[in-house]
Amino acid sequence: MNNTVLMNISESAGDKIQEMLAAEEAPDLFLRIGVQEGGCSGFSYGMGFDDEFNEGDEKLDIRGIKVVVDGDSVKYLNGLEIDWKESAMGGGFTINNPNASATCGCGSSFRTAKEAGNPAADPC
Repeated sequence: MNNTVLMNISESAGDKIQEMLAAEEAPDLFLRIGVQEGGCSGFSYGMGFDDEFNEGDEKLDIRGIKVVVDGDSVKYLNGLEIDWKESAMGGGFTINNPNASATCGCGSSFRTAKEAGNPAADPC
């Protein structure tokens, strides 16, 4: 079975991630993206910097950014698009996931047509 995950990071999101990585001043850091059970819709996204690889991690290079996805999350993230949006209240990352059949209002939680995950009792 091919577990290769394909995802896109927009130019604006890539620029912001590169800026944040540079501020960390740690050359071995990479962007780790994953999915965990929980959140108001069943699954929630996790995104942060890491410097340790785990068995089963999928390693990608997107816009010159080292990206790592854990093996369990690959099936939920194929086709994922990450963007950066500026607004009057500041900026933030947005996620468009073609695998999500439903998302919550905050945009950080989702479920798929085949799996509902484990929705938390707390709202977003």
